[in-house]
Amino acid sequence: MDLSRLREVLKHPEFRRLLGARALGQTGDGLLQAALATFELFSPERAPTAAKVAVAFAILLLPYSVLGPFLGTLIDRWSRRTILVRGNLLRVAVIGALWVVLKTGQTGFLLALVVLIALGVARFVLTTLAASLPHTVAAESLVTANAITPTTGTICATIGGLVGLGLRQVIGGDQGSLSVLAVAGLAYVAAAVVSRGFGHDQLGPTGPKQELTNVVSGLGNGWIHLRSRPQARRAIAVVSLQRCSFGALTAIAVILLRTEIYRPDQTGPALAGMAAVTGTAAFGAFAAAVWTPRLVRRIGIPRWSTITLAMAGLIIPFGVLATSLPGLLLTALAIGFAGQAVKVCADTLVQRQVDDVHRGRVFSIYDMSVNVFLVAGVTAVAIVAGRARIPGIVGIGVAVLLGLTATLASRRSTQPD
Repeated sequence: MDLSRLREVLKHPEFRRLLGARALGQTGDGLLQAALATFELFSPERAPTAAKVAVAFAILLLPYSVLGPFLGTLIDRWSRRTILVRGNLLRVAVIGALWVVLKTGQTGFLLALVVLIALGVARFVLTTLAASLPHTVAAESLVTANAITPTTGTICATIGGLVGLGLRQVIGGDQGSLSVLAVAGLAYVAAAVVSRGFGHDQLGPTGPKQELTNVVSGLGNGWIHLRSRPQARRAIAVVSLQRCSFGALTAIAVILLRTEIYRPDQTGPALAGMAAVTGTAAFGAFAAAVWTPRLVRRIGIPRWSTITLAMAGLIIPFGVLATSLPGLLLTALAIGFAGQAVKVCADTLVQRQVDDVHRGRVFSIYDMSVNVFLVAGVTAVAIVAGRARIPGIVGIGVAVLLGLTATLASRRSTQPD
């Protein structure tokens, strides 16, 4: 990443404030995930079978995916600054409800319902942050801004998760989980305070605002608008297909760690291995965030996206077929790098091509598509699990899918800044 470009982006106080709100909010998300890691239902990496991994991801991702586009209409109706402030305060209230549920020992339907609400509000806030970003930097700095923001959020979520796991380990038991939830609530309060620094309409939306009674028709308008923006539509398709590969690789990593690399009763080492895989993928994403802005300016969005996807498609089969922790780490590095590279490029294209009055709905559609394809990838592995040579099936299947995705990415014609 060009340091001069980085300084150019960071000199905008609005961008720094938005970045701070994201960092604090996603730190809280990491703490929340750490508190929930006790429960297999909300912890895919603890699930002993591919089918349970698929169920866990479906519970975590699909409910908001269904509601997301409708909520996106609200992002294009309400002050986005208000959404960020009240959304984070709502997260505090939900954390309080979750604290009460865990304190009273409820681990069934009520717990699942509160967790789904918490995750849904979190996705709503993140979508609002993405739709708000173009209001905080100049248009020519969007690629760099999109490289910084999700990477910072991922790092903060990882730090929050590690702190939460450490705190829970030190305190122990349910009291440890309750303490982690309390710290998560403080992070959300801080995110709300930072968001209050924006002006009421500073983050948009701009243009005419539709009436709330027209939510369904507004959603349809968002789809129609996206259909008239082929570059943005292809960008969303590229990221969605890449996330399908990511989902499949996540499932196969869990299966290999739980059944082949470690014995099924070695849950602790398997979790440590999954943490190493996750950390390596995060490192790959960080490296992509550093290199993508510079290389996009040199060779353009289509070519850079195509190169990263093709390289991942060539590397991943060898990593999966190795059936070892080093092989999984190589796979994680490749898919993490490619995923972040195409995400930065796609976010930039969508922000450039989509009018602000439709941006919230389009980003919600974007989010929905990514989540559905991620679960589809996990589900595909669950279907073939138990058959002979599943690593080979997954490795080759992902390589083919990434090759097709690279071909789709190469069709985009938008040039760099």
